[in-house]
Amino acid sequence: QVQLVESGGGLVQAGGSLRLSCAVSGGTFSAYAMAWFRQAPGKEREFLTVISRRLWTKYSDSVKGRFTISRDNAKNTVYLQMNSLKPEDTAVYYCGADSNDSASYYYIAVDPRQYEYWGQGTQVTVSS
Repeated sequence: QVQLVESGGGLVQAGGSLRLSCAVSGGTFSAYAMAWFRQAPGKEREFLTVISRRLWTKYSDSVKGRFTISRDNAKNTVYLQMNSLKPEDTAVYYCGADSNDSASYYYIAVDPRQYEYWGQGTQVTVSS
């Protein structure tokens, strides 16, 4: 019953910006930890960032300082603002939801195996 739909991907030149959206229906969005992952051809799904119900955030080193996650509980939507894009950012970007949001910052999930709900993905291609 919980569905996630990503949007906002596309083709952008290196140094440019994109804003991804993930709309959630069903479930209780405000109680979920919401995360962004990406997967490039031949690679494992990579954690990028997460925002908990308490608005705590974590970022991977690869995107820290360039990407920003945010959420709007009134719209049941999580966003990923991506700036200073690089060709190596090219991948399919996925939104994930974790219904077991932790009250401890340390235990907020960064492992994709801990996320039970996923969107279909949106392609981001960065040209040089």
